Parts: sequence; C-alpha cells; structure tokens
Amino acid sequence: MGMIHVVGTGPGAVASITPEAVGCIQDSDIVIGYSTYLDLIEPYLDGKKVISSKMMQEVQRCNTAFDEAEKGAVVTMISGGDPGIYAMAGLIYEIAAERDTDVSINVVPGLAALNSCAARLGAPLMHDFVAISLSDLLTPMELIEKRIEAAASADFVIVLYNPKSKRRTAHIEKAQEIISKYRDSDTPVGIVTAATREHETVVVTTLKDMLAEEINMQSCVLIGNSSTFTWRDKMVTPRGYKDKYSL
Repeated sequence: MGMIHVVGTGPGAVASITPEAVGCIQDSDIVIGYSTYLDLIEPYLDGKKVISSKMMQEVQRCNTAFDEAEKGAVVTMISGGDPGIYAMAGLIYEIAAERDTDVSINVVPGLAALNSCAARLGAPLMHDFVAISLSDLLTPMELIEKRIEAAASADFVIVLYNPKSKRRTAHIEKAQEIISKYRDSDTPVGIVTAATREHETVVVTTLKDMLAEEINMQSCVLIGNSSTFTWRDKMVTPRGYKDKYSL
C-alpha cells in the first residue's frame, strides 16, 4: 500500500514552496494536479509521472491518486496555496472515508493566498479576520451572504477569495453592499492579484471605490475593520499594543 502527500505549493512563485513540500514531490513516483499549478512547479517534475487535469475535475484527480496509491505508488497531490484552505485536503479525506482505504495520507502545509497577499499590503490581518469565498459553485449564495453579514457586523477584517469571474460578476457587488452597511465608505481595501507571480498587481483603495479596480479569480480582496488605516501605500490593522503599552 502506498501513500498520498497532499502538498501546498504556495501562491505561485517557486521560491515560496516549502522545503518539506519539495521533498515530498521529489520522493514521489507520481505527481497529480490542476494543470496551471503543475506549470508553476515544473522545475521539480523531472523524472516524475505527471497526471494533469482541468478545473472541475477535483474528484477525478483524488480517485486517481487513491487508485495509484492502492497499487503501491507514492503520490503527490498538488494544491495551490495551502491544501487545507479551499483546496484538496478535505476532499482527499472525504474520499478516503468513502473508500475506507488504508492508504497513508500526509498533508503538507503551504503559504496560503491570504498570507502572501497580506504581506504585500503591509499588516492588514493583525487582528481577528474571516476568509469567505464568493464562489457559489459549492455553497449557495444565500449562505455566503449570511456569512458576509455576520463577519461585517462583528467587525472582522474580511478576506474575499474567488471574488469575481467572467460569468460571476454580481457577487462582489453584493459583498460590497452588505459590508457597506457596517463599515465607513473610506474603509481601506487591498486587492492583490496573482501574488508572487510575474503579473502580480497590488492596489490599496477604499470600500466605496473598490469596484472600480480590476478584480478577477486570481485576486484576493482584503477589507479592513473599523480600526484599519493606511500609511503611505500600506494597510495596517492595529493589534491593540498602543492602548496597552507605550510605543
């Protein structure tokens, strides 16, 4: 019986992949993943059997991984970012339970999109925050709206994943509408697209003006809380040190 490494490769740059992730890839017989993510780690794929597939084929990829591992192979399942955040680790375990398999599973964390995007913006996640995906492929929009409402009313910093696609353009508008009920119109908003990649863009704007900026499926939108401020081109959410200690 083989094993499956569920590996997070970070936001895209080869330099952002952890040594543990590289070691798992190098020790594997087979590497499986979404074609775009595999392209980003091409330097580590020499000599490996590579199984590539398109979006919307996640279940097929996982079943293929188990088919190969149950025959004795060591398989790496590639996830962008961190495999446990909107990625492949959960599905791997769901299918493992369904198959009642004896394949060993090793989840290897990666640098999540929200980490790399926050770093580009300064320090927007220094206090409590919430990550919400605006994709309604797997979650009803009614539930997404309830979660946005709850996060906004509780003054969390909000990170929006999958904010806008070519066909799904209204969800980000609805998110702005809901959040605007609880936040000042000048609340800082950061938009990072393709973090760490060659075509990376970083924009700091405001809640009222955010929809004027380019936003797509490679973007993360970070919306500050009531304390978040901008300094030069950075966003800062105070942790509370200034109120407790002398700076």
